[in-house]
Amino acid sequence: MHDQGSGPGEGPEREIVHLLRAAAVELSLHSARFAARNGMHPTDVRALIALMDAARAGEEMTAGRLGAALGLNSAGTTALVDRLERLGHVRRTRGTRDRRKVVVEVSERAVGLGQDFFGPLIERSVELLRGYDAQEQAAIRGFLTGVRDAAAERE
Repeated sequence: MHDQGSGPGEGPEREIVHLLRAAAVELSLHSARFAARNGMHPTDVRALIALMDAARAGEEMTAGRLGAALGLNSAGTTALVDRLERLGHVRRTRGTRDRRKVVVEVSERAVGLGQDFFGPLIERSVELLRGYDAQEQAAIRGFLTGVRDAAAERE
């Protein structure tokens, strides 16, 4: 992929965008190594991340919501949750707010696997961020949020 206007005279903004792209590629490869090491598909890892993000936000995740977040149809979502359940990475439980709903939760085993594998990278990233003051951290947060939102926009 060649960007129009890239080359020796490109500005610092493009250099930062290229570094972000390189970091995204390395993070994707790191995630793929985790998936391969644990007999999972990359979509399985994305599902576990979505489930952990929901849990951190105090939200219950139904299979339907999970499928929508991952861009999967109903059959694909069922196959995904079944596979993760067989591997012991998720469990289906009744919702706490609405007992009629079935929610999907990450197992403690999966959280442990993730902490063992991703923990060192997360800790190193946190250490790097501690080298920035609050204003710089706010700028980094704003930039990354803006890039995430731009990437998530649907045509």
